[in-house]
Amino acid sequence: MITYTEYVTFNTKSRYEILDITPEVERVRAKAGLNDGIILVTAMHITASVFVNDHEAGLWKDIMTWLEELAPRKPDYRHHETGEDNADAHLKRMLLGHQVVVPVTGGKLDFGPWERVHYGEFDGMRPKRVLFKALGV
Repeated sequence: MITYTEYVTFNTKSRYEILDITPEVERVRAKAGLNDGIILVTAMHITASVFVNDHEAGLWKDIMTWLEELAPRKPDYRHHETGEDNADAHLKRMLLGHQVVVPVTGGKLDFGPWERVHYGEFDGMRPKRVLFKALGV
């Protein structure tokens, strides 16, 4: 049985950003020597997300537009009474989720044709960690 854990730090260039982290998932799979099992990928910050979707610039813009419509950046959130200014980031994270489980079969990430793992950042420009945990054989 293989168990392998790695923490990777991302530091985005803007407050809101989507990164395709599929190469990191594959790197962790290879480093762990995982042939059959799963890799848990989870954002360790409450203003960031991990999700599976297509790597396509238009879709990424659509996702960000949709998130801004549902959880706009505005000054009148109660959370801001604590001195923070990122309530929208917390809400955006809730919409996309904080983790995914990636199946591994025959030494390969077992995705559908267009699936990729993405890191969504909604309060960026500072270091944030993502946990990768490989389990299997």
